Amino acid sequence: MSRIGFIGTGHIAAPMARFLAARGHKVSVTRRNIDVSTELQRDIGAHVEDPQGVIDASGIVFLCLRPQVASDVLAPLSFRADQRIVSVMASVSAQQLAQLCAPASNFVQTIPLGFLENGGCPLAAYGNDSVLAELFEPENPVVKVADEAALNAHFAICAMVPGLLDLMASGAAWLGRTTGDDAGAEFYTTQFMAGFLANMDKGSAGRLAQERDDLATDGTLSLQMTETLRGHGAHDALRVALDAIGKRLET
Repeated sequence: MSRIGFIGTGHIAAPMARFLAARGHKVSVTRRNIDVSTELQRDIGAHVEDPQGVIDASGIVFLCLRPQVASDVLAPLSFRADQRIVSVMASVSAQQLAQLCAPASNFVQTIPLGFLENGGCPLAAYGNDSVLAELFEPENPVVKVADEAALNAHFAICAMVPGLLDLMASGAAWLGRTTGDDAGAEFYTTQFMAGFLANMDKGSAGRLAQERDDLATDGTLSLQMTETLRGHGAHDALRVALDAIGKRLET
């Protein structure tokens, strides 16, 4: 089992720490976000250290800082050449990581969502993807990408999740107003979508469009929904958002 440290302890780090501890790895976390680090100390026996203490105790180091503070936190720290570094910091480039974490040079960049703890979270990976496979597969599949531009494009897709949740929340609210049962409306909306996606054939290009077309046939309510969303610019708005996020990640 590996000794694994987390620099930055928040909503992305905590599920990974719990997943890895459940697999028998020894986990150290920083005090950053004291509520989360205290919870991890209590629940999984994580060691709570200052950042240098976490690095000194770990063979694999996860960097889970907000990008705007990464340089200030990491620059004063001393890494080792034999360490493997996993960055989940969007918009912090491989070049920046190499400068901040020298002499360490074994990097992989990814970004998970919290459901990784329960499995089923794909991990887009640029760099040494084998460390992610070692730690998180088979429960969470690793998707190797060719370069940082491709990684950033995958990050933009991750940002679709709150956007889609926002649409689902609007739909659930409409159903709640119509039925007078807000709790039942949200349960039905979430379970219906979760059940459909869980049972959909995955992994083949064009499958999403095929599933859409199988439902949205002539004269159906499904076709009315898809045509109305297109007619009111929902798809154009999505592409605008993805392009803007992609450009933001390039800088």
